Amino acid sequence: MKKFLALMLTAIMLMAFAACSANEGELILTTGGTGGSYYPYGGAMATIFTNNIADISVTSTASGASTENARLLNSKEADLAILQNDVLDYAYNGTEIFKDEGSALSNLATIATLYPEVIQIVVTEDSGISSINDLKGKNISVGAAGSGTEANARQILEAYGITYDDLGKVEYLSFAESSTAVQNMTLDGFFCTAGVPNPSILELNTSRKIRILSIDADKADALIAKYPFYAKYDIGEGVYESIGAASTVAVMATLACRKDLDTDTVYNITKVLFEKKADLAAANDKAAALDVSAAVKGVSVPFHPGAEKYYKEAGAIE
Repeated sequence: MKKFLALMLTAIMLMAFAACSANEGELILTTGGTGGSYYPYGGAMATIFTNNIADISVTSTASGASTENARLLNSKEADLAILQNDVLDYAYNGTEIFKDEGSALSNLATIATLYPEVIQIVVTEDSGISSINDLKGKNISVGAAGSGTEANARQILEAYGITYDDLGKVEYLSFAESSTAVQNMTLDGFFCTAGVPNPSILELNTSRKIRILSIDADKADALIAKYPFYAKYDIGEGVYESIGAASTVAVMATLACRKDLDTDTVYNITKVLFEKKADLAAANDKAAALDVSAAVKGVSVPFHPGAEKYYKEAGAIE
């Protein structure tokens, strides 16, 4: 009898622990490279969530950005992630850079779109590059291999009838690595999909004279017609000191999660994200763009039930 009672007590404790773990515990939030915008934003979010949700501890980590983050969520190696809305769409539907995965990555869900991620094509003034057509024969980094930036680079070049074969040397580097290579004059420029201003571009701008290329209006229209997750975006004068305005396109940085993450946990994360916006914006100025009504737009991958519950309460969706 004592053995039976002991076994029953152990079983009850394990069940209680499992229930606790489904709602509470240590969560991993993957971000991007240390030179990008995701890394500091994710760190700020992790702190806000940890400080404002009982029994939750969120740790942010650097990663290979959007593409890797989708895989980490799907394999349950991460619980939360920041990634581009276009890459999230590719992963969920098994298209583009995920077409050879064998199957779509189904364990993904949307929490909120956060801010525009602007495609910035950075070149040095002494490279002789003044338009995207001038990239032919030049040494360019198109972003980390398999990243969202790399997909954007390929799609934009495609709109101009340019392939990687038309470039000089093609490198697959992070933003920080790309900036360093341009600074060292081993590259003529690089693609960067990130919020503005981007830290790696800001740093490069202190040591080299650079410009950001514009995308022609007709090419932007063709790009948007083929890939509806893009939107036109103007980088204004003064965003980067001594660099003029540029007309380009953007996608949306998105907070996503494992679809099988506990509903109450995701509800609380979504609630805190918006209710503690001021604290988050004090830690990272990109959070100033957070808006409940805007956060439900540009979403093609279904919301997690916890996020959906919050948005219905907030009147953002029906």
